[in-house]
Amino acid sequence: MKLYYELKEEQKRLVQSDPSEELWYCVPLDLLYDRKNKVAEERFAGKEQYIAVTTKRILVLNGNEITYERNLADCEEVKCETLVGCGIVTAKVNGEAELVARFSMRHIERVAYVARGADLLAKGDNEKITSHEYEKYCEKCGRALPGTSKCPKCDGKNVLWKKFTDLCGGYQWKLLGISVIMLLGSGISILMPYIQRNFIDNVLATKSGTMLDVAKFVGIMLALTAINVTLHILKNWWCVLLGSQLSMDLRRKLYTKIQQLSMSFMNKRKPGELMNRVSGDTGQIRRFMEEVFGGMLSALITMIASLAIMISINAKMTLYSTSLIVLVFVITRIFWSHIRKIFHRQWVKDDKLRSGLQDVISGMRVVKSFGQEEAEVEKFKALTTEFAKVQKKNETFWALFYPMLTFIMGIGSYIAIYFGGVDVLEGDMTVGTLMQFVTYTGYLYGPLGWMTHLPRSIMQMVTSLNRIYDVLDEEPAIKDGETAKEFEIRGDISFHDVTFGYNSYDPVLEHIDLEVKKGEMIGLVGASGTGKSTMINLIMRLYDVDRGSITVDGVDLREIKQESFHDQIGVVLQETFLFSGTILNNIRFANPKATMEEVIRAAKAANAHDFIVKTPDGYNTYVGERGFNLSGGERQRIAIARAILTNPRLLILDEATSALDTESEYLIQQALDRLTEGRTTFAIAHRLSTLRNADRLVVIDGHSIAEVGTHDELMEKKGIYHGLVTAQLQMAKL
Repeated sequence: MKLYYELKEEQKRLVQSDPSEELWYCVPLDLLYDRKNKVAEERFAGKEQYIAVTTKRILVLNGNEITYERNLADCEEVKCETLVGCGIVTAKVNGEAELVARFSMRHIERVAYVARGADLLAKGDNEKITSHEYEKYCEKCGRALPGTSKCPKCDGKNVLWKKFTDLCGGYQWKLLGISVIMLLGSGISILMPYIQRNFIDNVLATKSGTMLDVAKFVGIMLALTAINVTLHILKNWWCVLLGSQLSMDLRRKLYTKIQQLSMSFMNKRKPGELMNRVSGDTGQIRRFMEEVFGGMLSALITMIASLAIMISINAKMTLYSTSLIVLVFVITRIFWSHIRKIFHRQWVKDDKLRSGLQDVISGMRVVKSFGQEEAEVEKFKALTTEFAKVQKKNETFWALFYPMLTFIMGIGSYIAIYFGGVDVLEGDMTVGTLMQFVTYTGYLYGPLGWMTHLPRSIMQMVTSLNRIYDVLDEEPAIKDGETAKEFEIRGDISFHDVTFGYNSYDPVLEHIDLEVKKGEMIGLVGASGTGKSTMINLIMRLYDVDRGSITVDGVDLREIKQESFHDQIGVVLQETFLFSGTILNNIRFANPKATMEEVIRAAKAANAHDFIVKTPDGYNTYVGERGFNLSGGERQRIAIARAILTNPRLLILDEATSALDTESEYLIQQALDRLTEGRTTFAIAHRLSTLRNADRLVVIDGHSIAEVGTHDELMEKKGIYHGLVTAQLQMAKL
């Protein structure tokens, strides 16, 4: 997201009056504030209004006038706040907050970044922040981006054409074959009226022919028709084959790309939307190649050749009969933008419908537990009704639009018959020539009628292509650098002044410094939302830190290849996810090459082997969707076996024993004790008794580390940890 907009020279001189002062941030505002009367004006700024932050000051410009100015050294805090329908930036000066600027919610994220940057400068931190978020509006045309990172309107037709040619790369010979077949088919179609004309004028009209001439004519026409049909079948077969292969390749590329992309990308996308892109949009490309592409070149060649022959026969008649084509193109061009909008709207509703369906099916247990079946049915009805309304509106429009164009084009054929008939009666044209001309008129208007469907088909293809390449063009936020290397972990983990936020203007962790020695077990403690799971995510490098660094055995985590690092990590999460399949496949997920002996050894270490062998099919027992055929404790023990299988050097435990019965917890705790022995371990647990044996406890509060020590040390300190333990003991007594 852009945080620096270029100012005009006069505005730059106002902002940078001091040569030692550097302009770091500058973004637009769109709401006004009357500072003199301290009244917010509920209207949009008429002039170019910006909030600017230099290394020394924060300013607001309205045109060529500075309406607010404050030295950052005087500010105790600068922050962005959301109100009803708008947002504000405030600066705390001498203990009181003063309004800096107002803006609509369109600019909330951009201004929030700038406010965060100003706040850091005010507190003496001179590190510039950057934004990794995408723009939500196109900078050139101001349109809201339709779920893509680039504007389809401003991206350019050449870019889209290049994407399409890239898509067809590797299929040049198939495309050439289809083109040759279409050329042959068009040539035969153009030749047949010429043969018809000669037969009518030289045989029928003169009555000089014989039955043999009639038989020859019928035989030639049958042969040409048979060849044309054969070519048509062959063309359709190749188009179907090409469309299927293209959609298959696209699905593979999309799925591979989704696997490569970072968690930050996945968190911004709905599952149903991604599923629709992998299945629905690739299917749309297949349908275009099968149903449209194969006929485009053939229709174009036929139209051009027919028009050329019609002009050679009678230019005046051609002008009369084709006069309405211009009207058809004008009408189509007028409605082109509308067609694009209505079908994009249908795509958006379809995404929303699929996402809602996926959410409900995944959460069916919760729905039934709370008896909300009827409510969910009503919600789904509302979604389907919205989609049906949009679809009905689109199809109604097309059902009216296409017949209107067909009627206009049909008039052209009757014009040709009228003027041609007059010429025949006056002796200026033969019957055969008139029949040839009328046939070519049909060849011209027939493909033209088919091509009136093109705006719809092309818009659907373009929308799908943009949505597909929006994912394919995405760069992973987490990727290996050129100097990244494979590295064997020993277990020393260090945090060096780490600051991170899922949006960097809103940090979850700030200035984290921590040294962890090999084999230590670190318990992460704190209230919900303080950043414990975020700390785990950073250790696993699901996200990269905004500032500072995390090192493993003295090597920056970003300098280690992700695959090498993740191969040496074992993870047991609170919400155990099992894939639909067998117990064996779920344990082997961490190491698909593991032998049966290794799997059994891991299961025994996780206290899972005994219950597995009691299941109907043992290790080949089907666990069901998300493992619903197993109890919570059984799923957790399989997850531990999965973690043990890789013999990890670094272990992550996120609430691994939560919400379990006493017996299951005892068995799992035994398995965890074996698993953590000699391994560097980070464990999160709200049930603090499970962390008593941790080497050190790290208490996180207020986005930073508040306390570090053993259980006894922190209890003696009587700080935050003491309060948490006391509260839990009181709850246990109750």
